[in-house]
Amino acid sequence: MKGPTPSYLWLSGSPLRRVFVGERGIRAGWSVLIFAAIFWILQTIALAVLGRFIAMDFSGPLPPSLGFLWQSCQVLVVAAATFVMARIEKRPLLSYGYVDPHKAIRLAAGILLGFFCISVLVGVLWKARLLAFDGMLLHGFTAWKYALAWGLVFLLVGFSEESLLRGYLQYTLTRGIGFWWAALLLSIAFALGHLGNGGESVLGIAEVGLAGLLFCLSLWYTKSLWWAVGFHAGWDWGQSYFYGTPDSGLVAKGHLFASHALGSLLWSGGTVGPEGSLLIVPLVILVGIGMWLWWGPRKKPSTGADAVATTRG
Repeated sequence: MKGPTPSYLWLSGSPLRRVFVGERGIRAGWSVLIFAAIFWILQTIALAVLGRFIAMDFSGPLPPSLGFLWQSCQVLVVAAATFVMARIEKRPLLSYGYVDPHKAIRLAAGILLGFFCISVLVGVLWKARLLAFDGMLLHGFTAWKYALAWGLVFLLVGFSEESLLRGYLQYTLTRGIGFWWAALLLSIAFALGHLGNGGESVLGIAEVGLAGLLFCLSLWYTKSLWWAVGFHAGWDWGQSYFYGTPDSGLVAKGHLFASHALGSLLWSGGTVGPEGSLLIVPLVILVGIGMWLWWGPRKKPSTGADAVATTRG
């Protein structure tokens, strides 16, 4: 005598299942919601735990110790959420943007170019009398100590922000709506995530979104996040530590040079820092053109297996 049909067997062939599951597994929208829920829960727990031991105050000059603790938690939270989804989807953890046979070269090249680009922007602002230097604040061992500390912090920033917004989410939304629609939505989210920074401006927020699209372009060409992580880290390190300017409205404690903005906020960036200047727009365009010339159709495509940008919308 047959017993009742198990509910999961009934669901497997039902119209309800098709709402949640497609030919490639859980549908992209539901996957994104699950990932976001896991990330939010873990981040809330991390904030609560850290808040019991240290003051999570990001309003004043940020010490590297607080930056390191917070960004370490962010990296772990993003990795944990990605790991859960990777297990559900039966994919390797690194498949969401970190499979690349040239990872070390791309990371190093990104760091160097990021520092070079912020140096060009700072140099232009200085020559145009939109930025003034007030001298060197650190010397000797102290300068090297803070340089290494902030280098580590900003490398963590690169990994956490790129993994969160251009890792699993970019891969999954690409399945649902195509690469560039996903890139646009996540770049807007990247920009909105900076709204809480003190000293930010509308132009600064818009230019954060533009930078997000630039990082997506590197993902499109290289099929990995290594270059974007490096550029992100090199740019932030140069801006916050080396030149001592605000970074999206945030100020680092322990920076090499002291500097301050002059003149029109539209051109100097004001409290936002150099990346709040309108001059960043031509710089981003030039970097994008450089990507096209170096990685474009006349170049051999990346052989990074199974990376995030393999599916192009």
